[in-house]
Amino acid sequence: QVQLVESGGGLVQPGGSLKLSCAASGFHFSTSYMYWVRQTPEKSLEWVSTINNYNGQTQYEDSVKGRFTISRDNLENMIYLQMDNLKPEDTALYYCSRNRAGSIRGQGTQVTVSS
Repeated sequence: QVQLVESGGGLVQPGGSLKLSCAASGFHFSTSYMYWVRQTPEKSLEWVSTINNYNGQTQYEDSVKGRFTISRDNLENMIYLQMDNLKPEDTALYYCSRNRAGSIRGQGTQVTVSS
């Protein structure tokens, strides 16, 4: 049974940082691409970032490039999202996901960027 458990969200001021974590189990993590997606009440699920399974190559949505960093630990079955220089428009429920569409995801962790 696939389990994805996100943590690390919170309230932060604009310009601040947060690091999200996701613990994965129930599937072959080390051979899987992994993703972060996010959702606001106004929008559908939005892809944020991808990390591949073999060389750690990453991709980012344009609005987060240069501010967010995705990483993974294949020994611990964890993925991370370091978020720096956060903006109010980054406010969302963040999910780790087994696919870019976000159809296989955890329960999410709320990130709120506000002064």
